[in-house]
Amino acid sequence: MDDQRLDKWLWCARFYKTRSLAQEAINAGHVTAGGVRAKPSRTVAPGLEIEIRRPPFEMRVEVLGLAAQRLSAPLAQALYREYEDSRLKREALAEQLRLVAAGERYTPGKPDRRDRRELGAFKRGLRELPTED
Repeated sequence: MDDQRLDKWLWCARFYKTRSLAQEAINAGHVTAGGVRAKPSRTVAPGLEIEIRRPPFEMRVEVLGLAAQRLSAPLAQALYREYEDSRLKREALAEQLRLVAAGERYTPGKPDRRDRRELGAFKRGLRELPTED
């Protein structure tokens, strides 16, 4: 196999669950191939650089191989190589999102009367949210 459609390659490499989701992402402009906006029928060959934006993350990969069918995750990772700068940015963003989520106050269920009053005062700028230690 010398070349393959972009939507099929994205599906085989497990970036998207279905080819139709890959086509929608490509048509929406979330995928560029060779630095230009791509179409689903764009041919992919080894050595091509592809940028994939799946908010909030962006990946820049180089195509290493092609597959006739969808592969298991470990085998699919052999079809591409993520650039080092792309990997570092993605990991930094993931860590930042993890820290933001860890700092949020979580209470199971709906807020009670006291929580609603505190949230209302916070939104009006009258006080800061209490921290739990």
